[in-house]
Amino acid sequence: MEPAHQQQETHKYLIHYPDHYPRQTDPHYPAFEAYRKAHIATAKCHYADVTGDASQCQGGLELHHRIIEFALQNAVDFARLSKDYPALTDPSQVAAWVESEPNFRFYCEFHHRGHAGVHVASSSDFEASYYVKDLIS
Repeated sequence: MEPAHQQQETHKYLIHYPDHYPRQTDPHYPAFEAYRKAHIATAKCHYADVTGDASQCQGGLELHHRIIEFALQNAVDFARLSKDYPALTDPSQVAAWVESEPNFRFYCEFHHRGHAGVHVASSSDFEASYYVKDLIS
C-alpha cells in the first residue's frame, strides 16, 4: 500500500482559439444572458448540488459553458459533437446550442474559476473532487 501523500501538479499547454466574435457582439449572447437572468434566483452551484456540501462554495454564481466554450464554437467538429448530442442536426445550430441549456451549468466563483475550479484544475482532478473531499488544496 502506498502511504497517503501530497503531490504538486502543474499543467501548462497552449490553446488554439479559432476566430470568434467578441463575446458581447455575438448574436447568440443575449440567449446566454436571458438564461442566466431567468435562472440565477433559483440556481445552485452544481458542485454543491451534487455533493450536498456547500462548505467550499465562495462568491456569487456564474454560468459556465459546460461542453463547448463560446470562443471555441467556430472550430467544433460537427460530426463529433452531433454524435454525443444527436438533437443537433445541422452545423448552423452549433452557435445557438453553445448558448443554450444543454451547454450550461452554474458554479459558484470558487468552483468555476478558483484554484480547484472547473477552469483551473485538470478535468480528471476536478471530476474526482466531487467524490474525494479536500482532494485539491
